[in-house]
Amino acid sequence: MKFAIVFFPTVGGKNGELTPTQYYDDGLAIAELADRLGYFQLKLVEHYFFEYGGYSPDPTTFLAAVAARTSRLRIATGAVIPAFTHPVKMSGQLAMLDNISGGRLDVGFGRAFLPDEFDAFGIPLDQSRARFDENVEACLRLWTEDDLTWDGTFHQFGPVTMLPKPTQQPHPPVFVASTGNLDSCRTAGEQGRNLQLIASVATRETIQEALGVYRRAWAQAGHTPGTERIDLSFPCFIDEDREAAYRAGEYVERKMSEKMASAVSAWATVKSDQYPGYERLASAAVGNGAAFDERVKNNKVLAGTPDDVRGQLADIAEWYGDDITVGLSVFSGHLPRADVERGLELFAKHVAPTFADDREPR
Repeated sequence: MKFAIVFFPTVGGKNGELTPTQYYDDGLAIAELADRLGYFQLKLVEHYFFEYGGYSPDPTTFLAAVAARTSRLRIATGAVIPAFTHPVKMSGQLAMLDNISGGRLDVGFGRAFLPDEFDAFGIPLDQSRARFDENVEACLRLWTEDDLTWDGTFHQFGPVTMLPKPTQQPHPPVFVASTGNLDSCRTAGEQGRNLQLIASVATRETIQEALGVYRRAWAQAGHTPGTERIDLSFPCFIDEDREAAYRAGEYVERKMSEKMASAVSAWATVKSDQYPGYERLASAAVGNGAAFDERVKNNKVLAGTPDDVRGQLADIAEWYGDDITVGLSVFSGHLPRADVERGLELFAKHVAPTFADDREPR
């Protein structure tokens, strides 16, 4: 089992919240500490306009700064949105980042889900899946082919040869971001792409079913068993004092719920067959952080003392496999940097060694 850290800003600079400059400065310091402590990866989201993720409209910019300040930490998009960026531009940005980092990039691609973002880019929600499929394929071919001519539904170009090519050959590891949609997981497995799942938003049974579908599709498509990579993300709040960890977690989860409620409010009047059931998000987001103890009990949130969190991770390894990367969502901007750093140090010293894979150098 490997351990990553996840940055998901949910601040907007109002009422004493971190400004963008403060968030980035704190985030870079946290990234340097994570590198020293031996964490495997740092992952950052792409979102726009809202305090729910809006400090990160271009994760590649921040990740380039992380790459310059670290030497071992892998950097990951979690995820970039192909529908919002021309594939020539996106493939070039990501290839540059892979070179700048010395081949430490993991690329997570996602479909996005906020109607206001699609409206701003002039992209119909109902084109979400088709644009995702086409633009990811275009990126992969731009990375691996010369004199590419592309005649797609949404973009036409060429012949072009992208420079630079990625450092990692034939290209950086590619992940598909999902909340557990079975069709998405099946397709990712068939295509030999890795998987990013936000485990905190789904039930244990949903995640197990999604992973089963994905792993079977991977094997049936003839991909080498055991070479797939699966990232599962969980909010994490750790302290020597269980009550202090819970207080911090309840506060951050409540703020996250408030920010998400605003971002998903458009779903109250929007419906799309590309996003079945998402029209319920507008009401579901309100009060999402209320039953914190229950979320911890169900291992949707990691919280408590190091002993508590070790027990949760033992359950997670039993449920989902011990060959996964667990992403610890630790930096929303609502806790002081010193508290985040102390939590990372506690986890690295008292939790991670229990699950270390002796076959891996990290």
